[in-house]
Amino acid sequence: MTPEERRELIEQYESGYAAVERSLAEFPADKLTARPLAGKWSACEIVQHLADSEMRAAIRLRQLLTEENAQIQGYDEAAYAVRLRYNERTDIRPALDAIRGARHTSSQIIAHMTNQDWSRAGRHPEHDHYTAEDWLRIYAAHALGHAAQIDRLREALKD
Repeated sequence: MTPEERRELIEQYESGYAAVERSLAEFPADKLTARPLAGKWSACEIVQHLADSEMRAAIRLRQLLTEENAQIQGYDEAAYAVRLRYNERTDIRPALDAIRGARHTSSQIIAHMTNQDWSRAGRHPEHDHYTAEDWLRIYAAHALGHAAQIDRLREALKD
């Protein structure tokens, strides 16, 4: 990855929380648990998922930077949604705080990472060899993708 590519991904990563907030800004509060798109999560479920995923991502980055051959655990996000009752936890402010906090503290770490840090690697059950750069590629897009998903839900509610 070139320094320019990395910088672009870091900027995307750092913009992720704001994108989610923008997507939710005009979302009808009484429709957060609605599922207007068949087989898709509600806005509430997306936000709860993002909170759990971003907290895991923050730990993954720290593992990659501090552990030799870090063993990154996968998780069943669908099981999380059901077992942790995402759609019943309608007060999304704590989840938004978790997303913001995980991203902000990770951004502070990223700002001080060296080229050697970016090449550190561990093992992930889905990706096998998994570097800090792989981590960045995945999480730079993650919140932005879910913000777009929230936008599609909002549009579907208008129909």
